[in-house]
Amino acid sequence: MKKILCVIFAVAVFAGVFSACGSSGSETQTADLTHHKILFTMENGDTFTIETYPEYAPATCENFVNLVNEGFYDGLTFHRVVENFMAQGGQSTEKTAQTITGEFSANGFTQNTLKHTRGIVSMARTNDMNSASSQFFICYADCSWLDGNYAAFGEVIDGMSTVDSFLEVERRYSGNELSEPV
Repeated sequence: MKKILCVIFAVAVFAGVFSACGSSGSETQTADLTHHKILFTMENGDTFTIETYPEYAPATCENFVNLVNEGFYDGLTFHRVVENFMAQGGQSTEKTAQTITGEFSANGFTQNTLKHTRGIVSMARTNDMNSASSQFFICYADCSWLDGNYAAFGEVIDGMSTVDSFLEVERRYSGNELSEPV
């Protein structure tokens, strides 16, 4: 079976209606708290939309939106799909992205209280807390053991059935988990 489930052809960003509160004449600069809605279109035409939540992880959201706008994710796949856990994408062998500081409590960033529940989007990383760059994952279920250890930054707000369909693609074992689309 082909990897048709996960090829991202087009990504569009739409500014949300969320705005930060504050006085209109303030000279103090604050983080951009605009919620962005990002549409992912798969090779087969199915779509899903992610909304970013910068009030929890502002630098992570900024990094993700910048990569989208640069076309970084165009043509990439979801290379790791694990039932009752998550679908992971954003890995490129041809492009590189800068690492960012991990915005989660285990790394001293207490502002991020977003819970890893079904549909939540979070940054993937290595054992280095500041190694996240472009890879992200979407939770299929409650993954509370990740709370405070990974930078959750958004949510699938439409098309979760598309993400669920990734589980229908033939996968092979990678290490000790059935995760790699064939």
